[in-house]
Amino acid sequence: MPTSSFFPFNQESETEQETTSDTKQELRSPRKYKVIIHNDDFTTMKFVIDILRQFFHKTETEAVHIMLTVHKKGKDVAGIFIRDIAETKIADVTRYAREHSMPLLLTAEPEEQHDEDKSRS
Repeated sequence: MPTSSFFPFNQESETEQETTSDTKQELRSPRKYKVIIHNDDFTTMKFVIDILRQFFHKTETEAVHIMLTVHKKGKDVAGIFIRDIAETKIADVTRYAREHSMPLLLTAEPEEQHDEDKSRS
């Protein structure tokens, strides 16, 4: 048996190593989206706090801070998620708000890409 074609089990050929390196470089984190809560004249402050605690797992202090920002500035970020989760959060919260006769509006917008992510695009 020729020894030149024999590789021990714990070694990879040079081609396998290059392929593995190339594959790792192509992997990127999925784009993130900000879920935005918008102010309105009908949804109560308590309801917004409850939404933030129940659906976005915020502490009481975090929820109050976000609610006050929404009230004063018109909107604020409830959370940042990959697209599918952001869309699901919006659908779930909107459904819950309608069940409680609240017109609460949530939207999603892409999060700014970091400099290192932009250079890969």
